[in-house]
Amino acid sequence: MKLIAIDLDGTLLSDEGNINQVSSEAIRNRLEAGDIVAICSGRSLHDTKELTKQAGLDLPLITGNGAVTYADHKVIEHLSMRPSLVHELMEKADKEGLYYEIYKNEGIYLERDITAILEKEVDDYPNISEEERNKMRAMIATQKDQFGLQTVEDYHSINYESLGVYKVFILSFQLDLLANLNKELQNREDISITGAGRQKLEISNQDASKGNALLSLAEYFQVPMENTVTIGDNFNDIPMFEVAGKSIAMGNAEPEVKEKSDITTKNYKEDGVAYALNHLIK
Repeated sequence: MKLIAIDLDGTLLSDEGNINQVSSEAIRNRLEAGDIVAICSGRSLHDTKELTKQAGLDLPLITGNGAVTYADHKVIEHLSMRPSLVHELMEKADKEGLYYEIYKNEGIYLERDITAILEKEVDDYPNISEEERNKMRAMIATQKDQFGLQTVEDYHSINYESLGVYKVFILSFQLDLLANLNKELQNREDISITGAGRQKLEISNQDASKGNALLSLAEYFQVPMENTVTIGDNFNDIPMFEVAGKSIAMGNAEPEVKEKSDITTKNYKEDGVAYALNHLIK
């Protein structure tokens, strides 16, 4: 029996934002063969549950980059952040004029009209083609389309004490600004920082990572780590690549991610996950 952990964006999800029939069938074949297939994503628990439900799949879920793990229809691990830390991070993002989201135990808070920040960044971005601008707009649309979004008037008017916040997600096309904030926070021991792309900064509990969550899930199901397999494409997948028995990078993966993998499958547009499940995992 193997435990196979699969990323979503840029990996399992199609351009339509769903798990298509080819991938769903490949997952079901592995389940019927006795393997455990889990999703391992930076997305929220509510968003991930809805995506798997729409595909007719009932799977263990590692979400929030390892902050919340769900199996056997219950949360088995929830690594939340101190409310004071959440407020501090919000103030830093506000100071820089950045777009951000708050991931909590019952979905995601999104401040009303905050996407205007991203839209202005796209409009003001210099010396790029209309195709590149459209890719940026597609990223904004993806954020708007998440399941479990709850619009609020003002992030700072909320009492976070009992909300179990587990991630502050920052998105910006001002890469220098994002890099500077990352550098400012990088050496702190009370947070974990990762990102599913160069435009994203995802800040969580210091113990949250896809690697740690995979270790916990393997222990929960009593699967030896040498029997674990991971499939992903971006920087937040590297921690699970580093602990898994076998790691598979997507054909569209970042070069640094491919360097950390054992093998590369096809591009997500070519159903690379299904190809890996059917042909690359023995």
